[in-house]
Amino acid sequence: MGRKEKNVQKARKLMEKPKQIRNIGTAAHIDHGKTTLSDNLIAGAGMMSEELAGTQLMLDFDEQEQERGITIDSANVSMVHDYEGDEYLINLIDTPGHVDFGGDVTRAMRAVDGVIIVVCAVEGIMPQTETVIRQALKEKVKPILFINKVDRLIKELNLGPEEMQQRFHKIIRNVDELIRKNSPEEFKGEWRLDVEGGNIAFGSALKNWAISFPYMKKEGISFKDIYAHIEEGKGRELVKKAPLHEVLLNQVIRHMPDPITAQEYRIPHIWRGDPESEIGRTMINCSEDGPTAMMVTKILIDEHAGEIAVGRLFGGKVKDGMELHIDDQPKKNRAQQVSLSVGADRIPVDEIKAGNVVAIGGLRDAIAGSTVSSIDEVVPFEEMKHFSEPVVTKAVEAKNTADLPKLIEVLRSVAKADPSIDIKIDQETGEHLISGMGELHLEITEHRIQEEHGVPITSSEPIVVYRESVEHEGGTFVGISPNRHNRFFFDIEPLEDEIVKAIDQGDISVHGKIKNKNELAKDLRELGFDKDESKNFISFTEDNVLLNMTKGIQYLNETMELIEQGFEEVCEEGPLAREPCKGVKVKLVNAKLHEDTIHRGPAQVIPAVKNAIYGAMCQAERILLEPKQKVFIDIPSDLMGNVNVEIQQRRGDVIDMQQEGSDSQIVAKCPVAEMFGFSGDIRSATGGKALWSTEHAGFEKVPNSLISEVVREIRERKGLKPEPFGESHYAD
Repeated sequence: MGRKEKNVQKARKLMEKPKQIRNIGTAAHIDHGKTTLSDNLIAGAGMMSEELAGTQLMLDFDEQEQERGITIDSANVSMVHDYEGDEYLINLIDTPGHVDFGGDVTRAMRAVDGVIIVVCAVEGIMPQTETVIRQALKEKVKPILFINKVDRLIKELNLGPEEMQQRFHKIIRNVDELIRKNSPEEFKGEWRLDVEGGNIAFGSALKNWAISFPYMKKEGISFKDIYAHIEEGKGRELVKKAPLHEVLLNQVIRHMPDPITAQEYRIPHIWRGDPESEIGRTMINCSEDGPTAMMVTKILIDEHAGEIAVGRLFGGKVKDGMELHIDDQPKKNRAQQVSLSVGADRIPVDEIKAGNVVAIGGLRDAIAGSTVSSIDEVVPFEEMKHFSEPVVTKAVEAKNTADLPKLIEVLRSVAKADPSIDIKIDQETGEHLISGMGELHLEITEHRIQEEHGVPITSSEPIVVYRESVEHEGGTFVGISPNRHNRFFFDIEPLEDEIVKAIDQGDISVHGKIKNKNELAKDLRELGFDKDESKNFISFTEDNVLLNMTKGIQYLNETMELIEQGFEEVCEEGPLAREPCKGVKVKLVNAKLHEDTIHRGPAQVIPAVKNAIYGAMCQAERILLEPKQKVFIDIPSDLMGNVNVEIQQRRGDVIDMQQEGSDSQIVAKCPVAEMFGFSGDIRSATGGKALWSTEHAGFEKVPNSLISEVVREIRERKGLKPEPFGESHYAD
């Protein structure tokens, strides 16, 4: 029996012992070495060939990942490691580093209890590093640090031991400060980085060695020894003295919590149900004896087995043939194949117990984010809030009309597998709008539709998704129902900036059914909401709020659901260019309703509500918000002028500029609409010497000088009349 087969057998036994399980992830900026690191950990644990480690990139098994040399999807693997005479099962999730695939990182963080933050020793901390640290800590996932590519400091930058130590000190200080600022209150001191404590390692994922302070002490190796080995080209000896997998996996077992420890503090944070209920106690205690409770974090499409739901099993157990409930779905689903994952392969098991990351076939109604349970009507897990949102859209159509039904089915499947993609299907026109985080995100999605699902499509040029809002207060505006028996009176104003920011960052959750209105009201008051208004909110749609400021209106409770529906429709399509609304506070201040239910049905109430809100928005002066990106560019200092020209041509503003030696870093903020084609242009302008990345930077008002033109373009594209109102509206 080979080493891999023996380890698979060990994994099957260990998954029944939660104290000996560690669920961990890797997270980093793009190209900082996560997947190479994962490869060598897998090889060291005997789950793949050591010769291929670092070059095979076992967890980049998708064709597009191999072609582009980047991680697109998170991938998981289970492996076994011996530590101080005991064996442990480590479930590892390797995550993407590209900003367009940040949604995958967020979902992976829900499934793990600890994360290895990988930072390149040469580049240091980068924008996406900050984002992934925030994502992990928001989910109460404990971080440790691995400083990668240390050999490059010696071989390429010719740094001496003291200069290297200074660079390490700077990276550790920056990462530690981010951990301190973003850690949950109860862990602010406990989760800090500490070299002597051993939660920091240094090494080279590609060259397969690593070192930590406890390991140096135990093995009698000094940093000077490491330096000498690299300088003299004795890489193989170094790997034998300080093998990457041993140092890193020892660190994981020593510093990362087991599922029993982690679920005690994570479950109350990610699940808002009653902790004293049977399912609550089962999850908090990570018990196999109780109701099944799992959160799906990913849907894989397997050409043979169909849809595979991957996620964290927080309570109970799952076995083949078991019937399971999926939240918001009427029918039960039957688990058809239960397995552990090793990259593209899966290891079938008869049964799996709480505390593991599991892959299940047969859960056809599940999507990423679904709560799966053996009992009906369980309180779902908290929705995962992403640090970015879809801002680029393409219209796609089937090349052959006969493929239209299949395309609709494929798009639904794509949306299941990647909730960061937003899909709107117009079955009448055959046009389908796909919105993603950026150009690359959409390119990958198009490729999957055509190559993996076999549906040839044509697609439009990328389109930017704008938002609509209001400049100031407006109203009172009355909406009259078509039968003239009902009247709705609305005021409108911008929602407080602090509240919009808190919702966007996930600090207050307003998605789905609001369970504790008093708690939310308190949070809103602390962020500047009026005391009366905080008691009277009806619902949120994204970061728009509907308030009921009326008193004693007859029949209003019976009609409120339809009023909410009208409000939601306005939020989806504003009055300016039929773009979604953002940061709008809508107040119902009066209503006159017919006593007979038949005269206040949907056909009467919804149009009246929409017209009233639209009218109030016009009085409050409609504005258009455009998505912005922060752009981080590293270049030789003599090319700064060329880069500044590129930024200015894109209506960008330089917000920071730093120089280190002969290199400079520019941080700019640019509209997404102006960033198409930036990759080729910046390459030409700098002779390919620029390293750059972006991150979502929210929405800002379109300049008054451009708003007329932008609105006209959007409306014409949507087949609307080009002018929603006169040009005078746009004057300063």
